[in-house]
Amino acid sequence: MSVLPFDQRDGVIWMDGKIVPWADAKLHVLSHGLHYGGAVFEGERAYNGVIFKSRQHSERFRQSADLLGFDIPFSVDEIESAKAEVIRRNGVADVYVRPVAWRGSEMMAVAAQNATIHVAIATWEWPSMFDVEQKMQGIRLDMADYRRPDPMTVPAHSKAAGLYMICTISKHRAERKGYADALMLDWQGRVAECTGANVFFAKGGALHTPIADCFLNGITRQTVIELAEQHGIAVSERRIMPEELPDFDECFICGTGAEVTPVSEIGPYRFTPGDVSRTLLEAYSAEVRRPR
Repeated sequence: MSVLPFDQRDGVIWMDGKIVPWADAKLHVLSHGLHYGGAVFEGERAYNGVIFKSRQHSERFRQSADLLGFDIPFSVDEIESAKAEVIRRNGVADVYVRPVAWRGSEMMAVAAQNATIHVAIATWEWPSMFDVEQKMQGIRLDMADYRRPDPMTVPAHSKAAGLYMICTISKHRAERKGYADALMLDWQGRVAECTGANVFFAKGGALHTPIADCFLNGITRQTVIELAEQHGIAVSERRIMPEELPDFDECFICGTGAEVTPVSEIGPYRFTPGDVSRTLLEAYSAEVRRPR
């Protein structure tokens, strides 16, 4: 499928406090964030022009930067206003929203205390991957080779650009084998998450999901847990070992991009998307579009 390169699109981007034409939103090749991973970002969706849990995303954006040791030079209120302005100026109501912040080009070594912190916000169309019935057929996941690292070795609760390197490698390997994504274990060999989405399993009408201690506790993940409780579905956040996978009836992944997407296969393990997956898929779809 041909996709228009992101540097060749029309529209505007908010950058360091100003709206600029899309093609002019550039950074220097010697930006510290590009070389040393000093960058954080958010992934958000706007439905009918309203970003779902926008402020929660903006707060996490600043918290992620703090974990990497730099301050985003804009308040949560300023970020909120900028996101709304970009959506309005680009004139599309249902969009993906990408705030990103990075260390600039003033210093080029491991240390970069005096680097300017830059911030940009872009939006683009990214529709749901499938309709409900297509999603209920389930996607296929591979088992990733790389594992989520020990949280004592990385800032695991920051949505930091560098932490996604092994995710990109793992997703590419899975796609080359015909899978949609890959399930990653943690550094101790326990089930963790997919390359860009959290994972849930269902058994006997109850949900089970890994404890988010070495990976991001996704905002979509938190929403799914809230919705499950509202629908009387018990949720257990616990350690899950790979050998348990044959015992589960259903599986689904969730995230801003994936929303709620059932899974039919993880490597040698098979699942049948059923009532729990459908209930939460439909509940999430209704929740993000609920007037606010």
